[in-house]
Order: sequence, then structure tokens, then C-alpha cells
Amino acid sequence: MTTHRRAVLAGAAASLVTATGAKAAQGRAAKAPIATTRHGKVRGAEVEGIKVFKGVRYGADTAPRRFLPALPPTPWTGVADALAYGPACPQLKIREAVSEDCLFLNIWTPGLDGGRRPVMVYVHGGAHANGSGSDPLYDGARLARRGDVVVVTVNHRLNVFGYGYLAELGGPALADSGNVGNLDLVLALQWVRDNIAAFGGDPGKVMAFGQSGGGAKLVTLMAMPAARGLMHRVATMSGQHVTAMGPIHATVRARALMAALGLRPDQTEALRTLPAERLVAALKTPDPLEPKGSILFWSVMDGGVLPRHPFYPDAPRESAHIPMIIGNTHDETRAFLGGDPRNFALTWEDLPERLGPELVLDVAPRHVVARYRALYPQYTPSEVFFAATTAGRSWPGHLIQAEQRARIGAPAWMYQLDFGSPLDGGRLRAFHGFDIPLVFDNLGAPGSKTGTGPAARAVADQMSEAFLAFARTGNPNCAAIPAWGKYELPKRSTLVIDETSAMVDDPRREERELFSAAPFLKEGT
Repeated sequence: MTTHRRAVLAGAAASLVTATGAKAAQGRAAKAPIATTRHGKVRGAEVEGIKVFKGVRYGADTAPRRFLPALPPTPWTGVADALAYGPACPQLKIREAVSEDCLFLNIWTPGLDGGRRPVMVYVHGGAHANGSGSDPLYDGARLARRGDVVVVTVNHRLNVFGYGYLAELGGPALADSGNVGNLDLVLALQWVRDNIAAFGGDPGKVMAFGQSGGGAKLVTLMAMPAARGLMHRVATMSGQHVTAMGPIHATVRARALMAALGLRPDQTEALRTLPAERLVAALKTPDPLEPKGSILFWSVMDGGVLPRHPFYPDAPRESAHIPMIIGNTHDETRAFLGGDPRNFALTWEDLPERLGPELVLDVAPRHVVARYRALYPQYTPSEVFFAATTAGRSWPGHLIQAEQRARIGAPAWMYQLDFGSPLDGGRLRAFHGFDIPLVFDNLGAPGSKTGTGPAARAVADQMSEAFLAFARTGNPNCAAIPAWGKYELPKRSTLVIDETSAMVDDPRREERELFSAAPFLKEGT
């Protein structure tokens, strides 16, 4: 065969392959799910029967409006691909793309069929500083398939971009700056209200749920007039927000950040135009009010967007009709303090000194140690350390939320997750965040420490089914769990979740009473 003939045949074969590939791509595109939003059409993908739309824009680029409320998207023509997660807000701790153009959400749905399914909108944790809605633990496919629901995750502005309070320095134009991250969430919930029916969801049956900072943002939204009517059930998972940041402390922090950037307090316009990378680098600035770490930004009680604290002096009556799940894990602080080997080798002699700085409530460490030794004589010093830091740092906020709801007759169900991680020799137990893969039924996802054994499966079945029931009806009771009674005073009935779960009245009562002697304020307030 001549060289010329081989070249002709090779070219023909290549053309055939190219044409075949193009036809296959066209076929896939033709089968790809397409939904119509108020701003334009979006094309997703189908994965094992679930329609998945990633990186759907719900707000315009925030870079031109840094520290200002975001605007809705500009409508587009044609069909926009929704096949990859959108960027996260600029931050210190992340391994994905970041941008001030970060107002994107992600949707998992069983069908684009007008099914009027319950909608579960998840707000990620990471305090108010870090995170995104694209963590593998938050993948909504299994929940959507299991419960015939629509799952939504969301990105929004964080840290100084979302919560840097400049109203006292920049005047009325920046009046909302301390809460624009929360206003992003309001914009996302408005998008859900206006568009989710096109994805098979019911805009009148929206459950918002979030862990840690995500839960904290949701209880803040419950006190915000702008969010009224957008959430019909709320579930918090270790979202122990009781107080927001006050405007005086928020201004002190804004001044400190500007000084670190070489700006005077009156140069807020210059702050709006600095490269985002410089603002992120300045987040390492030591906090001017809290000696423990870098500068803090979160929701601000500004008298406008947020006119009151989330749960002080009481639960907000304007959201009393919204049913709530309020959850916590038994060993919260093992997530924060379990990475230091010294905390697993404490002695009785050095325990009080090590314990004191980790308590939020101002109670004498030696008194705390003595009381724990009387209550739990079998505990080691390290076990006392983790138990007391949880009860004196993370747990009280959850209790206050449930108690304040009970006092105004607002429906709330409380859980305590006792089932702990079987990995790492069981050192972390039921740590802060451990409930996320259990609720999402994502036991095998990257980052999960639940294991995939029968015990973890039994707990995931209970938690995911209870959250799905709550999304459907506003009541978490279902066949997978014992009858779950509301949290009422003085019984304080709580669902203690384990391989076999049970209702317990006032669990850890003695620990609760020990720390109730001191007032609780969110650390850094």
C-alpha cells in the first residue's frame, strides 16, 4: 500500500471517529436535562437517575458591589451549562477556585416534572469565614433519591467580604455591609422561591438546614425581616448562635483590618477597590478583642438588616411558627482540640490550666474538674477535658435556643448524637461536624469519618429519614426513629441518637446545671 493511500485511509478513519464522537456528544446534549429559570435556561447532567445542576447563578458578580447587597443575575439567552461547581468566596482555607463572583447554587432533583417535592436548602459551615457548597459531604444525590426531594447547596460571601461592618466608617452607603453575606442567602432563598418549581420542587415547602456556621446563619435569618416567608422549616446542626456581633466590636475589627492593610479608617472607598488577595491575606491579622487567633467577622446586629440578636433576650416571635430541629454532637470539641496529642496525655495536675482558656463560660476550672471527677469517676483527665470544653463552650448555645423556643411555645425538636467515629482508634467520637454525612447519607464520601459498617448505616438511616420527614411535614417523626417528642420545659426531652436511639429527659443534666451558673455569649462577641 502506498504512503498516499495509507494517509487517505487514515484521514477517512479519523474523520469517521470525529463524526461519531460529535454525534455522541450531540446525543448526550440532547438527553441532558434543561430547566428554565427566570433569568435563562440551564443545562445539567443526569447521574444515576438524578438530575444535577451545578454552578447555577443566583446573583450577579459581587466584585463591583463589594460590601453592598448583591443584585440578581443579568438574564441570558441560549442555554447556560450547569455542569461544574461555581467558585467559592475568597478565603484562607480552601482548595478550590475562589472569586468575588461566587453567588452560585447547586441542585439535585429526581425530576423536572412539576412534582412539587419538598426542598432542602443546605447552608455550609466554616464559621462565617470559610467553606463552600461543593464539599463532597454535601452531595445531594442520595438524599434526593432516597426521599424524593430537591436538594440545594449554596455559596455566598464570607469573612470580610460578607460580614465586614463598615457602617460607622463609610456612612449610609455601607449601612448593610456587616450582613451582606446573610443577604446573599436571602437572595438565594428568593431564587428558590421563584425558580425551584422548574426543578420539580415546591416553593411553599422549603426546609433550610445547616451545620455549625451554616446553622448559625439560619438562626440569624430567622431574626431578619428580609428573610420572612422564605423558610418553612429550619434545622440546625451544632449551630450554637445566640448573639450576633455588636456594632462597636465590629467597628473595632474593621479598623484593625484596615490598619493591617495600611489604610486609615476613613479610606473605605480604597478598601472597596483593593485586590481581593490582599484582603484575604489580611485575614491573618490577630483579632483585636480575642487573644486566641486571627480576626473575626460574622453577622452584626446593625439595627437594620439585623435588628436584634438571634436568641437574646428571647426567641424571635416573628419566626415562632417555623418548626425547628436543634441538634448537637456529644463530643463537639474533639473536632477543634483533638488534633493536639497533648490533650490525650493530660494529668490531673495540668488539667485546670489547660482547661481554662478553652471555656467560653467563666467558671473556675478547678471547680469544674472537681465536679466532673465526682460525676464521672471513671473518666481520665483527657476525657474530662473534652467533656467539659464541650459543655462549657459549644453545648450551651444549643440549649438556650431550645429553651427560648419552649418558653414562647414555638415547636422545636432536639437531638444529641452519641454515636461516634470508629476511625482513628475512636479518639474523635461524636465530634463537631460528624452528623453531616449521616444526615446526607454520604457515609463513603471523601472526608467522612463514619465508616460504612452496619452501625453507621443504622444511624444514617435514622438521621436522613428524620430530616426527610421534617422536610415533608414539618415534623421529624417517622418509622426509622423512636417517637420524638418536642423539647418542652421542664422535661427537656431529647432524642439521643445511636445505633439504637432513645428519648431521654434532660440528658447530661448535671453538666448543664454546672455551667448554667455563668452567662453564655458567643466567643468573640
